[in-house]
Amino acid sequence: MSRKRLRRFGGFLALVLLAAALAGGWLWQRYARFADGPLHGVRAGQTLAVERGDSLPAVVRRLRAAGVETGEMLEWRALARQLKVDGRLQVGEYALAPGISPRELLLAMRDGKVIRHRFTIVEGWNIRELRAALARATPLRQETAGLDDAALMKALGRPGTHPEGRFLPETYLYTRGDSDLDLLRRAQAAMDRALDAAWRGRAPDAPLKSPEELLILASIVEKETGIAEERPRIAGVFARRLRLGMRLQTDPTVIYGLGSAYDGNIRKRDLLADTPYNTYVRAGLPPTPIAMPGADALRAAARPAPGEELYFVAVGDGSGRHLFAETLAEHQANVRAYLQRYRLGRAGQGAAPAAQEAR
Repeated sequence: MSRKRLRRFGGFLALVLLAAALAGGWLWQRYARFADGPLHGVRAGQTLAVERGDSLPAVVRRLRAAGVETGEMLEWRALARQLKVDGRLQVGEYALAPGISPRELLLAMRDGKVIRHRFTIVEGWNIRELRAALARATPLRQETAGLDDAALMKALGRPGTHPEGRFLPETYLYTRGDSDLDLLRRAQAAMDRALDAAWRGRAPDAPLKSPEELLILASIVEKETGIAEERPRIAGVFARRLRLGMRLQTDPTVIYGLGSAYDGNIRKRDLLADTPYNTYVRAGLPPTPIAMPGADALRAAARPAPGEELYFVAVGDGSGRHLFAETLAEHQANVRAYLQRYRLGRAGQGAAPAAQEAR
């Protein structure tokens, strides 16, 4: 080949290489804009669900169906290979915040940064209230709706166990795809741990024969007061009554025994009715817990405050606090003061309650 032809060929080759470089640069810039630019069409609060067995094309199609401008599948595949995501998408629900880029979304799906929802079991809830709240929780998958309490406990591996008090009040995180049964298993395990810790740390003179009795007493303490510093003191009253063989005479047990028949008032006939939960007519603890006690109530029941007090009654000023007494005469004076405040507060809108705590 002559020198002239060589020069022409060299010039042509240079043009080809330049064109290739320009094309490569343009493709790289386009790829970079795709990978790190915002996905258009994402709305505030929008989410993306990755189901078991989903491929990357299936996820991109789901994005497109939700109104998101996804770009070319080739670009998604290239980015997935770069991030080592292909075949590693984790199942779950992912947040699609406005401004999110394909790179951020794929990294979230690779690392399993799923949305976590919250469900709180409130201290003092009974099993009916807990199950009703679970039924309203979304997106929690419902598996227990057709189960009665006995079938529920069997599904949880505790056949023949009364469900009351078995689930620890606290906030639990869950992800889309989790079920109400999954959450209850966790709450049950948490209660087992909290009850075991309280039982091992109990006072040497605690008048309790078993962790079950501790759970029952803690549930009564939980229902009697929402004031944290009062719990050990109220537990102390009940512990002394148990040692002396006195009846506990506590309204929450009577209310629990009434179940759905309770209309907000305890009547004299309710106090006289001989039922397993009426601690006005039966000595000792009721047969089961009456609510879900929190960890503080468990500790209070395990280590009651020392003292000589045998009685307490609500102050009646809306604070939720109680007046404590060592003697019946002192307690009766506190009850009279409570009834007077109650009547003044209600101003004739209803009868005074028929019962007072630990009278």
